Amino acid sequence: MAQSTNSRPRTASRVAAVQALFQADQGGDNPETVIDQFVRHRLGNAEGQDGFEDGRIPDAEVKLFSRIVREAVRRQDAIDPMLIEALPDDWPLARIDPVLRALMRAGVAELSMPDGPPAKVVINEYLDIARGFFTGPEPGLANAVLDRLARTLRASDF
Repeated sequence: MAQSTNSRPRTASRVAAVQALFQADQGGDNPETVIDQFVRHRLGNAEGQDGFEDGRIPDAEVKLFSRIVREAVRRQDAIDPMLIEALPDDWPLARIDPVLRALMRAGVAELSMPDGPPAKVVINEYLDIARGFFTGPEPGLANAVLDRLARTLRASDF
């Protein structure tokens, strides 16, 4: 990801969650194994390192990161049909870039948390993350899908 999440621990947590969901999905790995790998090897600063070297995410909050990953995996059977319904017909979920798919699953998982931040905060955070990964139409698609689903999942926020 090109942009820095320095001193934005909640954003860093979300970036890590997207990466972990991508890794679990692509590798067929158990999400708990991926969470453990991230906590041990990717989150926080390693001795002698200061920042994002070797794919590290130094400022991530482990609790938020873990909660998003677990919620996205636990609710994937409910999240994916919501995404399919919200996506345009010419963007089938199975053909969406796997990073974008992981990002949208993380966003919907977080929007599904009744004690989470306001919906507009969640949408803006994932839009910023999408812009860090993509330069084409993907951020706009993520924004539209998350906004549409937020209006159902968090109607009281609007």
